[in-house]
Amino acid sequence: MSKHYKVAVVGPIPRDHITTFRGEVIEKYGCITHPTIGLAQLMNGNGTVYPVSHIRKQDMAAVKEIFAPYKAIDMAGVSDEADSGDVIKLKFLDQNFREEKQTAFMNPIMPSDMAPFLDCDAFVFVPITDHEIVLDTVKYLKEHSKGTIIFDGHGPTHTMTIGGNRHKKFWVDRDLWLPYIDVLKMNLEESWCTWFRNEYKEEEMTDLLDDIGQDHLRPMADYILDRGPKALIITTDASGCKVFTKPNGELKEEFVPSIFMENVVDTTGCGDSFAGGLAYGLMDGADNFILGAMYANALGAQRTQGTTFEVFKSLTNTEEMMREHYPNFK
Repeated sequence: MSKHYKVAVVGPIPRDHITTFRGEVIEKYGCITHPTIGLAQLMNGNGTVYPVSHIRKQDMAAVKEIFAPYKAIDMAGVSDEADSGDVIKLKFLDQNFREEKQTAFMNPIMPSDMAPFLDCDAFVFVPITDHEIVLDTVKYLKEHSKGTIIFDGHGPTHTMTIGGNRHKKFWVDRDLWLPYIDVLKMNLEESWCTWFRNEYKEEEMTDLLDDIGQDHLRPMADYILDRGPKALIITTDASGCKVFTKPNGELKEEFVPSIFMENVVDTTGCGDSFAGGLAYGLMDGADNFILGAMYANALGAQRTQGTTFEVFKSLTNTEEMMREHYPNFK
């Protein structure tokens, strides 16, 4: 790359207490740490990654220590001024599904938090709860920046009770957000929370997520792509992702298979890492969504290989990994 690219990764840096599906207990800082470090490894020497987050004062030293080894990371957007940040407990029931509890909460990212980063080539929003990014923030970027806005649907499809229990929810105000998002990314469960009917029978609402299926994806994509986003990307658990676009007004669906990893150690942060890979593939503004999905799958696969950030590889090693799995990657 001849240009020095800039990418902002926006969302919480929660202190995570994780019980893996194998019964191992891990404590670490999560969410945007994964895509930030994954991107830093890819961009080392050729770009800068700006994590943008609100954290607690007691966590600042540890977060600085995590990011310190990576020269491509600039922490100018990480603030402890409000002394607010997320604390999450995760218990994995199997490789993909988990129970969640949240006991501390960051205050939302506002337009003023993004003002110093308007010259970024891409913005990756990876909220995990519905209050963390306000609508005015993505509106502000759409109006004042040319960078590609990538948004993870995890945040607006999750909320929590006063007891800290985290639950899935319908993204009821979805249509207010869509005009300001360039690439919308989510998993199958989140897609079901995004595509809802105008009314349900009460008895239907007790088991909506028991058998999700994928029949709703095409009509949902058709609807969403008419309202702002250039691409909708749905991860289909371990199999890969579906990329929906609408060139010339016709809905196009393409499947990008995952990079299979035999030894899966920890899947925490895979979706966040995937979003970071998307940003790398799309930060030149070329809208090559299949290429972005390949980088996304690579970072997601790397994330599964251990419990530390050493799982993320250099650009050279990552692209070697991609060539082995994607014959059309050059």
